Amino acid sequence: MKMRFCILAMTALSLSPLTLAEDFPYDQMHLIATDPDAAVAWYAEHMDGELGDAKGRLSFGSTVVIFFKRDPGFAGSEGSSVDHIGFSFPDLDAKMKSFEAAGIKILAKPIEVPGKFKFAFIEDPWGTKIEVMEDTETLGFHHIHLKGPEPVKILDWYENAFGGERTKYKGMLDALNYGGVWLLAQGAKEAQAPTKDRAIDHLGWGVNDMDTDAKALKEKGVKFTMEPRPFNPEIAIAIAFVEGPGGVRIELVQRP
Repeated sequence: MKMRFCILAMTALSLSPLTLAEDFPYDQMHLIATDPDAAVAWYAEHMDGELGDAKGRLSFGSTVVIFFKRDPGFAGSEGSSVDHIGFSFPDLDAKMKSFEAAGIKILAKPIEVPGKFKFAFIEDPWGTKIEVMEDTETLGFHHIHLKGPEPVKILDWYENAFGGERTKYKGMLDALNYGGVWLLAQGAKEAQAPTKDRAIDHLGWGVNDMDTDAKALKEKGVKFTMEPRPFNPEIAIAIAFVEGPGGVRIELVQRP
């Protein structure tokens, strides 16, 4: 069986110095919106997501973005421990013109890092901050950008729990790479808000065996906020939730 981890919860806790985890591919993002169908259509049109058969979700390569319905009044992603997510396009200038024509909120106009990449910031209609980039080496869903007082320790936590390739993005930024999805961490003077019920509610990876992998995580000191349980026993799906640095919700998912 193949299983997946969903990054849904993260709290500031330190892991015991055990052997690093095997590498798990990044699997999914869980966002919230007042109208999940409208959110799916928005991300399909403007972020080039691929529509699937299931309602409330779409895919970007191997990464699935899932929307949950919430009443108005929830806070955006900025100010939480997952500050923003990133998407990369072949021509950022052309993409920015299309955003402006569609009336999308522009947070910051494009800046070029010579010889590296271009980037700008926008916001979706439900409060998720998005970094839009021109990084031709990694197109589509590009990265998750965490934020907290001790960014190196944040990345240490993820590497110890979920593996990943520890490296520097473009030789500049400390990062973990999960099969082409970048996990970045930015410093902050103060602790950021937990992600639960923010615009970016949680993240997600897959696991190979829920019982075995959950036991290994517990031995490393990872806090479980929901013990492993069947989600759809008929097709052998199981889920669990853990908490990582800064109160980021992390979902663990096992699939057939």
